[in-house]
Parts: sequence; C-alpha cells; structure tokens
Amino acid sequence: MSAYALVAHAWGAEVAGWDRVETPYLAHLAGIDVTIGPEPPSPPSGWEVYVSTAYAGRVEGRPRADLLAELVSLRSTIVVAGAHGKTTTSGMIAFCLDRLGLDPAFLIGGEIPQLGGNARAGGGLLVVEGDESDRSVAALRPHIAVLLNVDLDHHATFGTRAEVGELFDTWLAEVPHVVRAEQLEPVALELAVAGEHNRLNAAAAIAALALAGVRRSDVERVIVEFTGAARRLERKGDAGGVGVLDSYAHHPAELAADLAAVRKGGRVLALFQPHLYSRTVHLAREFAVALATADAVCITDIYPAREEPLPGVTGRLIVDELAQVRPGMRIGWAPSLDDAARMVASWARPGDTVLTLGAGDVDRAAPLLLELLA
Repeated sequence: MSAYALVAHAWGAEVAGWDRVETPYLAHLAGIDVTIGPEPPSPPSGWEVYVSTAYAGRVEGRPRADLLAELVSLRSTIVVAGAHGKTTTSGMIAFCLDRLGLDPAFLIGGEIPQLGGNARAGGGLLVVEGDESDRSVAALRPHIAVLLNVDLDHHATFGTRAEVGELFDTWLAEVPHVVRAEQLEPVALELAVAGEHNRLNAAAAIAALALAGVRRSDVERVIVEFTGAARRLERKGDAGGVGVLDSYAHHPAELAADLAAVRKGGRVLALFQPHLYSRTVHLAREFAVALATADAVCITDIYPAREEPLPGVTGRLIVDELAQVRPGMRIGWAPSLDDAARMVASWARPGDTVLTLGAGDVDRAAPLLLELLA
C-alpha cells in the first residue's frame, strides 16, 4: 500500500493514509499525510478509500486490487506473478531498466536496496509484482505478464494447486504477451545472487525485457550486478566465524531452494518461524522434508499475520514431522524468537552458516544471533 501511495501521489493524486504502527516503508512517503493509530480516521468527504488485504472486512473501502489495476491501466506494464520469486524477479527487471537508463516506475513487494526502496514513479515502463494470495492479480491488465511458477501457498484462498493454475490461466488469456518461466532454461550467467532458482528468475526477467524491446545483450551485461531484494538470502553479517543470512522464505519449496543455495561446504543451521496457521497445518510434512536438508533446525511458534489461531496448530507440528523425516537430527523447539536465537547461537561453531527463515518478524533474530555470536 505504501508503494501504491507513493506512485499515485507522484502521478498527481491527492493521497493520505493510515496504519496501526510505524513501519520503515512510511519513510518513503514524503508529502503524504499518514495517520498512525489503533483505528483509521474518517476519510475526507468524496475521497476514494482503498483497503489492504490485511484489513479487508475490518475497514470499509474498496480492495487494494482496484487501485493497483487503475495504476497498471495508466502505463505500459510488466506484471510478475507466481508463487515464488516474484519480488526478486520484479526487482531484476526494474534494476535492469534503471541501469540501462530507461527510467522505470515500479511497485514491488519488498525493498530493492540498489533502487532505494520498493516503489518509484519513473517515466518509463511500470514493473509490478502481482499477488495471487487474494486473487487480486486477476484484475490487472498488463502489456506483458511473467508467470514464474504455480504452487499452492495460500490455503485460505485456494483448495487445490489446480485452482491456482486456473486463476493464472484465466488471467493470462487477457494478456497480449506472456512469459512462462517453467518453459525456460536457467541462465548460465555468473549472477551476484545465489541459487539455481535465481538463475531461472533471471531467465524470466531477460525474456520479459526482450518482449519489451530491450536487447538481450544489454540486459545480460547489467543483470549480473543485481545483488537481490531485502530479506531474500540477505547477508546480515558475520560473527565468531559464523555467517548469518535472512530470508523471507515461507513455503517448503522456498526453504528448500534457499537451503541449497547457501550450502557451500560448512554446516547450515536453520531458524524457521512458520507463517500462518492454515499454511502450517496443510504443509507440516512438506516443511519437514525441506528443513531436513539443513544440519540442525530450530522452529518457533507460528506468526499469525491475518489469521486467527486454529486449535492444536503450533510450530510443534513441524517439529514432530521433522523428527520422523530425519531421526537423530538436532531439532529445537523454542516458541519465542529470543529463545530460538539463543539456542541456535549455542549450536554454532566457526565455519557454519545460520539462515533465518520466515515471512513474519523472524528478521529480528539476525541481530540477536550476531550479538550472541560475537
């Protein structure tokens, strides 16, 4: 929503907003009046009110998808969709356009440090991260669409993977130019971002930019300089000979890809905070299989985000499954992040890599770990 506010304001709209708490994203909204408080203020008479998915049903107004669809309709747009890799691939595309002097506008679901934030109101192509979690991607009508992959990640919205695929197929039927990343080969370039999954993300970015008329040789020259999005295998520091990285990964496929990407000979220790009760109860076994590729794992309790608790559903579900998947593995259960950081720090030794994983507030654990390891 902060990204939409920034671009709408820059493109001429009068914008104000509300949030319950101060967040780093608000630092980018100079000139926009944002109220912080437990309840939203009454909007000025005649203003259009748009509500984020987090407050849908609790705050009156139109869905955020309506505003994004309007912004997309105003520019030639590339929308990046799929269950995994959207933020990184959107960032790659916007970064390449920026470095090639093509002045992109972009609306991305995470910070891109090399671009100074998650949004910009440039004069060129608009690059957008589309979201299937609330089906809002279906409202977007871009010139070019990228579908990275199809997976069941949002169990409160979709019943099956096939249902997710149907949503994407229906949406893509309305788009003139489509890139399906699963039909591409990973690039053979020496990227600054690790992992086979990022080689495929780069292939999708290059293909989308080719459809936009950007020469492949130019894109390949600059994409190797892209260092990634915040919280996507972001290196937070080193202490006591131990490297600490943080990742937004919150689905088994993402955990498996990140754990593989950081393994470079030493031990890999994982600290995982499950995200959403619905996702945890449906994918506990799959989470265990992915985490079993680490050398030791500590699991915290679930970050609820927008969901109410489900009876009997805690992070212990994954602990129990992991004990079955890999008997004898060092597994920790520490419901709080502070306790989890202390536990993992006590396990670590020089040469190890510690990876914190999850879409909640698990990023708080990285500075705790570095302090404990120092």
